[in-house]
Amino acid sequence: MAITYDLVREVTANLYDWSLRRIPESSKAELRRAVETETVPQARQTLAFMLESAETAERTGRFLCSDAGVPSYTVKIGSAARFEGDIRQAIVDGFDHLVQTIEPPMLRFVTNPLTNERSYRGKDMPLVSWELIGEVDYLDITCAPKALGGGRWAAIEILVSPSIEDIERCIMEIVLRAGGQHCPPVVVGVGIGGTFDHAAKLSKDATLRPFGERNPEPMVAAMEERLTRAVNMTGFGPMGVGGSTTTFGVHIEYAAGHGFTPIAVSFNCWINRRTRARIYNSGRVERIE
Repeated sequence: MAITYDLVREVTANLYDWSLRRIPESSKAELRRAVETETVPQARQTLAFMLESAETAERTGRFLCSDAGVPSYTVKIGSAARFEGDIRQAIVDGFDHLVQTIEPPMLRFVTNPLTNERSYRGKDMPLVSWELIGEVDYLDITCAPKALGGGRWAAIEILVSPSIEDIERCIMEIVLRAGGQHCPPVVVGVGIGGTFDHAAKLSKDATLRPFGERNPEPMVAAMEERLTRAVNMTGFGPMGVGGSTTTFGVHIEYAAGHGFTPIAVSFNCWINRRTRARIYNSGRVERIE
């Protein structure tokens, strides 16, 4: 048996649709916790409104945010997975079909960067990154739409043989530049090392890590904890209204590299949109939180 074009087309379209109408359970749990721990009344009220909006969108099937962003997928390919048909084209065709059928309709957010013309189609759209994984018989697909709040303030800097203090200072400078403009409380994803493009990928992957999971290396986990405290001490607060809840967590991934060290920082806004599924050779589809 094999993973078919039709199944990939259906699943990837559904993942994008689902991501627009609900937030992950772990995100809702963080919002509930933040409502209890936030000490600034206006910030606490803002967090409660976010939680209510998320629950209402999920209950009614409406979009949680009018900015649907653009479809962005990470596809991990098991070495034992088998395919029938053009899998890349299946993702493209799934998006096209969704645009034609989704209710309510989506706005035209796919933008030509050279002309600023907006459409539902564009070069390399949907955005897909591919990764090979071990001896498993499935595709692991994550959809994480990127919109203005979570995309505008991402940045990358390249330092030469930095210390841990230099790296943390660089991360905080990027966070401070973003201020409260990325719709906090955000997830801060950090990629350190490798090359320019690899650090950016690590940063994006870090934003997709489930809440509550620390990097397994103690030194990196300690950095995550320090930076989470530091970001929340900036006082930007939810939606920039002030308060102690600017981030739900700083997640760091790193790779070995050369003496030059890229440091990439990206953000997922408070909705933290991400949906995930595995498609097995047998045709079974498994939803993963």
